Amino acid sequence: MAGKIDIKKQYRQLFAPKREAHLVEVPQFRYLMIDGEGSPQGEAFQDAIGALYSTAYTTKFRLKAAGRADFVVPPLEALWWADDESAFDENRRDEWQWTLMLIQPDHVSEEDIADALGELDKKGKITTAHRNMRTEQLEERRAVQCLHIGPYDSMGGAISTMQSFAESNGLELAGKHHDVYLSDPRRTVPGKLKTVLRRPVR
Repeated sequence: MAGKIDIKKQYRQLFAPKREAHLVEVPQFRYLMIDGEGSPQGEAFQDAIGALYSTAYTTKFRLKAAGRADFVVPPLEALWWADDESAFDENRRDEWQWTLMLIQPDHVSEEDIADALGELDKKGKITTAHRNMRTEQLEERRAVQCLHIGPYDSMGGAISTMQSFAESNGLELAGKHHDVYLSDPRRTVPGKLKTVLRRPVR
């Protein structure tokens, strides 16, 4: 059997980018998604992470056991927005809205995901977050992005740099802010956390 499918390696320009702001073309990906609101330290956010990863890993192991293509579970991603953008500047986390996401490889079907959820249900591991999960296509196309290294709450400077870069190129930010979390915060000190910051432009 061929090696594991690894989205990060297939799209290095998206998952191993330069630290400086730059433009990229983002293709369409199919994601597992869960919507929510509130602090990333809150129960809803943490439950959503657990639901996404348990579904992805159950799918991965089922496919591998069936002799089908194995894959590396991609990093966690999130879209962020608020009705009032000052909620981020002023850290009003109860107003933050988010969509947590995991890319699904092309060979993973809707039936495969349903079967994984069925297995989790038989084991009594289905949560409200699992029931709120969906699959959806996302195509951001042209976007500005950069690699941020450091604590999550220190992203403001990098985001401002991205906005300045877009404006200097005759573009404006559009759509939702997009984070790709390359590091596991449970195993990485805050100063070394790596996050791809991305925002569609027009």
